Amino acid sequence: MRIVLLGAPGSGKGTQAKLLVEKYKLPQISTGDMLRDAVAEGSPLGRQAKIAMDAGQLVSDEIVLGIIQERVTRPDARKGFILDGFPRNLQQAEALDQLLTSLGRPLNLSLLVAVDVDALIQRLVGRRTCLSCGQMYNIYYAPPHIEGRCDECGGRLRHRGDDNEETIGNRLRVFETHTLPVAEYYKEKGELRTVQGVGEITDIFKAVTKVVEDVKANIKNETRTDAIRAAFAKHRASKAEKAAAAKKDAAKKKLAAKKTVKKKVVKKKAVKKKAAGKKQTVKKVAAKKATAKKAVKKQAVKKKVVKVVKKAVKKKAASKVVAKKKPVKKVAAKKAPAKKVAKKKVVKKKVAAKKKPVAKKKKATRKKR
Repeated sequence: MRIVLLGAPGSGKGTQAKLLVEKYKLPQISTGDMLRDAVAEGSPLGRQAKIAMDAGQLVSDEIVLGIIQERVTRPDARKGFILDGFPRNLQQAEALDQLLTSLGRPLNLSLLVAVDVDALIQRLVGRRTCLSCGQMYNIYYAPPHIEGRCDECGGRLRHRGDDNEETIGNRLRVFETHTLPVAEYYKEKGELRTVQGVGEITDIFKAVTKVVEDVKANIKNETRTDAIRAAFAKHRASKAEKAAAAKKDAAKKKLAAKKTVKKKVVKKKAVKKKAAGKKQTVKKVAAKKATAKKAVKKQAVKKKVVKVVKKAVKKKAASKVVAKKKPVKKVAAKKAPAKKVAKKKVVKKKVAAKKKPVAKKKKATRKKR
């Protein structure tokens, strides 16, 4: 739990802060105590604060916020802390919110201890503080057993010089002017809870504890709800991622299938083209061969014709030469065949004469039969 305690001077917020520390084991971060510790330690921020304090000036918000940042990041403040005495104005409240948010440790509760003005004056005027242990008393409604002595340690009780009506009146006016707007700021953010600081300290603390427990329960519920929302969102995101992955895979498979089909089609086309090319090549080769054969045949025919022509020409030329050389022989040659024809006719007649008696004999034999 990260708590800011708000209340007018004398409201009892310091007492309630100590009781909260005991119950919840949270460190109380009081800006006054932190400044004194920083000065005593001589830290860089402490040295800057000392210069301002020695000059009688207010310590700047930057220094105070720096000291708060250093304190809330210590291991004992990991589970939470109780801020007392800061912020005192609206500007400080806004700066504190920015700081804690940047650290990832925003406030869970702003608790206002409200007390009537008259009761506040009585408390402050009658307030006594132990110089040894810091225990507080009030001579009107919570006096020590021995006047002027602390019941816890026996130390001497002190009445602060500024605990008079005039000073108290001024301090209350400052509270109304500056600190009440801080309460309104936290109220608008939904972080403010109010507890009446009148009555017995134990009764007031019960009311304070109830508020703290309610806020803790709300934080648990919110955390659980946030966890459920986160888990649901994660589930939805996972489901969406799976769906997207499945869609992507399907698209990849589809694309791969298309590419495969395309490759097959291309391959088929290539095969067909190749086959067609081969056919065309075969046809071309066959056509070339046929053309070559035709050409060869033509050439052969031409050669034969040429040979025949040449022979004819040669014969003609030879016959002409012979005719020129032997004209007598030619005439004789022409006559010779006539003699042959005459001889042949004579031979035929003789053969015919021989055949006729044979034919007569055949006819005579037929008649006898």
